[in-house]
Amino acid sequence: MVERAPEQRLVRTGGARLWPIALLGALTAFLFVLSLGIGPVRLLPPTVVEALLGGGDEVARVIVREIRLPRAILSVSIGAVLGLSGAAMQGLLRNPLAAPSLFGAPQAAALGAVATLSLGVADALSFALPVAAILGAFLSVFALIAIAGRNASLVLLILSGLALSSLAGAATSLAMNLAPNPFAALEIAFWLLGSLEDRSMRHVAMALPFILAGAAILIANRSAFRALTLGEEAAQSLGVRVARLRLLVIMGVALGVGASVAVAGTISFIGLVAPHLVRPLVGYDPARLLLPSALAGASLLTAADIAVRVIPSTTDIKVGVLTAIIGVPFFLYLIVRERRRLGVGGLA
Repeated sequence: MVERAPEQRLVRTGGARLWPIALLGALTAFLFVLSLGIGPVRLLPPTVVEALLGGGDEVARVIVREIRLPRAILSVSIGAVLGLSGAAMQGLLRNPLAAPSLFGAPQAAALGAVATLSLGVADALSFALPVAAILGAFLSVFALIAIAGRNASLVLLILSGLALSSLAGAATSLAMNLAPNPFAALEIAFWLLGSLEDRSMRHVAMALPFILAGAAILIANRSAFRALTLGEEAAQSLGVRVARLRLLVIMGVALGVGASVAVAGTISFIGLVAPHLVRPLVGYDPARLLLPSALAGASLLTAADIAVRVIPSTTDIKVGVLTAIIGVPFFLYLIVRERRRLGVGGLA
């Protein structure tokens, strides 16, 4: 069977498909309410909704609005921007395996945040933290595209991303080793695993403006991704300024990923998994993929955050660990599927 070209599939699936967005939106809303009810004190959804509206028992209101609501807001917003960033990078690079976590953006963002903390430039609740993380993510994605080139193959992209991730990881370890307080280094180590536990509205205020700005940049350029499926030269003939688009995507991804890492640590593979889950539902048009990928990412991270609270364990499981456990096998499956599509054989 002959594989259809992306532009052929784009024409075939270009019709409006609003039902996946409605379905994913309803799923995200359900998981959001469910997240507010999960914890040491279980609350039923009607009680949660009543507490959100300011009614009901005072204890329930404190639990929902002051303890669990910031965590739920962060899980939805961070998951959404990671899914959106993954879809945008796949559209920009025209590669289904592109994702921020594979190209060193979270690791570089973590380096910026850790360096800020370990050097005593700012504390964990300072707005300097997301700024440093955003700068690190921006430099990472910019360096990736500069090193690998505009038309790099999958192998070259992965190798470049691996090199940048390794460099950022080594520099992060060095910053932790140089930290004057060993207890602070231990806290940073646990923070890097990725967690939404014990977050407050201060963390929401630190991250949400940058996340919204990054998401707005990516969504505002969605029509350019459709033209880019025809190739850079064809896109330029249609009026797309490819160099400007590349810079804007880098800025959008850096804002979203950097702010996410600054308040939640490194959470991997959401940006890779989410677009692939929704692509069969919405088709191969990268412009139509952005919003469903954001909703799928929000649902995935919120579901993972619920799971770490209900899985029996003696210590708290970090949500970044769970997403990596799920994401790595999925990534390997995508590589095998891509190999079969290209007709590359395995070991003799």
